[in-house]
Amino acid sequence: QVQLVESGGGLVQAGGSLRLSCAASGLTFSSYTMAWFRQAPGKEREFVATINWSMWTYYLDSVKGRFTISRDNAKNTVYLQMNSLRPEDTAVYYCAASTRRVGSHLDEYDYWGQGTQVTVSS
Repeated sequence: QVQLVESGGGLVQAGGSLRLSCAASGLTFSSYTMAWFRQAPGKEREFVATINWSMWTYYLDSVKGRFTISRDNAKNTVYLQMNSLRPEDTAVYYCAASTRRVGSHLDEYDYWGQGTQVTVSS
């Protein structure tokens, strides 16, 4: 049974930083493309960042230069380092896993975590 468990969310002031973690189990982690999505209140879930098995990364334009996705295959964990946070980054952040080589759309991902809340105050 595949499980993705996010952690690291919280309340932070604008300009601050947070590091999200997603621990995976029940899958061959190193061969999966991993991603972070987010969903703000009243909005659709949107892609944030992805990293595949070859460490290729891709980001939502609005987070480029501020967020960094990384993975540690020995720990079956993917991370999202978020710097220079803005109030518009407030959302529930979800970890997702895909068997595809690359992907930035919700329907390309097979497994999802429960999410972790990130709130950025102004």
